[in-house]
Amino acid sequence: MSQSFLDRINNGVLLGDGAMGTQLYERGVYINRNYDGLNLTDDHLVKAVHRSYLDAGAQVIETNTFGSNSFRLAKYGMEDQAYAISKAGAEIARRCADEHSSTLVAGAMGPLGKPIAPMGKISEEAAYKAYSEQVRGLVDGGVDLFILETLLDLHEILIAIRAIRDQSDMPIVAMMTIDTSGLTAYGRTPQQIAAALNNEPVDVIGLNCSTGPQNILEGIKLMSELTDKPLAAFPNAGEPKMTEGRLIYLSTPEYFAEFTKRMISHGVRFVGGCCGTTPKHIRLMSSAIRALQPSGSIVVGSETKKKKSKSVLEQPEVELKPRGDRSPLGKLLDEGKFPVSCELHPPRSPSVGKILRQVRLLQAADVNVVNIPDGPRASARMSPMALAHIIVRETEMDTILHYTCRDRNILGIQSDLLGAQALNLKNILCVTGDPPKLGDYPMATAVFDVDAIGLLRIANQLNHGQDLAGNPIPRETTFFLGAGFNPGAMDPELELDRLDQKIDAGAEYILTQPVFDQEKLVHMLERAGNIKVPIFVGILPLASFRNTEFFHFEVPGMDVPDPIRERMKSASEKSKDHAIAEGIAIAQEALLLTCEHVQGAYIMPSFGKVEMAIETISVLDGRRTLSEIEADLDSEEK
Repeated sequence: MSQSFLDRINNGVLLGDGAMGTQLYERGVYINRNYDGLNLTDDHLVKAVHRSYLDAGAQVIETNTFGSNSFRLAKYGMEDQAYAISKAGAEIARRCADEHSSTLVAGAMGPLGKPIAPMGKISEEAAYKAYSEQVRGLVDGGVDLFILETLLDLHEILIAIRAIRDQSDMPIVAMMTIDTSGLTAYGRTPQQIAAALNNEPVDVIGLNCSTGPQNILEGIKLMSELTDKPLAAFPNAGEPKMTEGRLIYLSTPEYFAEFTKRMISHGVRFVGGCCGTTPKHIRLMSSAIRALQPSGSIVVGSETKKKKSKSVLEQPEVELKPRGDRSPLGKLLDEGKFPVSCELHPPRSPSVGKILRQVRLLQAADVNVVNIPDGPRASARMSPMALAHIIVRETEMDTILHYTCRDRNILGIQSDLLGAQALNLKNILCVTGDPPKLGDYPMATAVFDVDAIGLLRIANQLNHGQDLAGNPIPRETTFFLGAGFNPGAMDPELELDRLDQKIDAGAEYILTQPVFDQEKLVHMLERAGNIKVPIFVGILPLASFRNTEFFHFEVPGMDVPDPIRERMKSASEKSKDHAIAEGIAIAQEALLLTCEHVQGAYIMPSFGKVEMAIETISVLDGRRTLSEIEADLDSEEK
């Protein structure tokens, strides 16, 4: 197998794969996880990424071991598992590669993450030991070659090369990375990289990562002047934009394919993608290579398998069912109605009697659906899923189940969603959730494998009849998926960007944070342009000045304007009843001023006082006041 790599490099162009980390994130693994550790805990996700690249045409797949050295793993308390993680990563890739003919496995090795002496505290001996342990795991796991990538320091890459050569004679691809200035982080030029690596026992040299194809191509041109070794290029999909911990890459697959041709024309014999690249990039790169060498050795993985495994990103072309088939709420929106929802917090005990009485009161007020938050303010309450099921069973009221990412890992999320479908809970609001330190249990730990966007992708995947790994499930789910939006966000551009991402990920309706400044909402909607999904305006009737100050100063994402705070202060000084009446009046004003811009209302009564919600919506056409409803209920009881 190893010689096969050298033969193919010398006689044609070999196609590698794309980003592993980007694809794991797209599959719902949030950025606070150790991606290399997934080899031991969630190998099905790693396999899904490998298979998606093989189906796209990759001839060499890299192991999910970029950071599986003891120094990087120490951040997660896993430094003693470097060998096991490296070996497992190689075994996973080996099994996937063996499903395709002529596919090679490259053991991926990245930098240690800390400078080596004399610039840093890591000794040369410690660095050598760490790389040696990683090499041993990759060799035992069955790799065909090694890829050193994204190295910044020539001294470090030479140590890694020595660690490999002391244990293996397999081919080595040695790649470093440069920034927009064309230099490494330590000021080395592509010419200096080529001159140094040209004298080392490596088989291919090159550049990877950086800011995109153009920067890598310029560096490759300079390297080609100083070496006769085959060249490798694995650029990023353009310069990333950081959005709340999420990297967005802008280079299109078509743009990448064009630069693939240019790189080949300048001597590149091993080409692939780094951060931000997807199976779509690799597929078009494969086509570009075939166009340049039609009789070449490119073998598209999907042609060698009887059954193609589908990438999570490449959703099957299955048309989602109309909203009306999935929930009463969807049907109301399809009919052009203006649904009203009221939020009910799960109780702090197993008792549901009070909640059910409130639901029946809301039904009498023609409220269409109740929202059930998931551990609001990170407090311990009854399971919202259990409560939603009880409400539907006992009252037939439609529910919107808030589902957070805080408390479940990605497997638990999938299990819960399948359970929600079995319980006929179809309206799901996907939210990230408050960290525990904001609530009653600051010592509690959070999971946050994904954020709301990743959660939407998982649920939408189930709606398309596939589980998280891309495997078909016997029956697709029929969730009506929603997401949150804060019109008063401190960073409007970020909030609008995330709104777009949520809709792209599968959100079919949007619930806003409480709106106290109507102009902010209208302005944000205008900036957002043509939003193609219904929006429910969040309305929160305030109960007192103290309540108002709490929301303004202590609840993230809330901003109560000074005039409203003054109104609540004046009313509270008179009496409790005056304060409640003023809070309802403010809420009614907000509702009337915004209802023409939205498709529904989401009422969040303070302290669970549903009576305040009923009074708030009484200003809408055809709605009754609380006193009228109570009179009718008294009459029915008599």
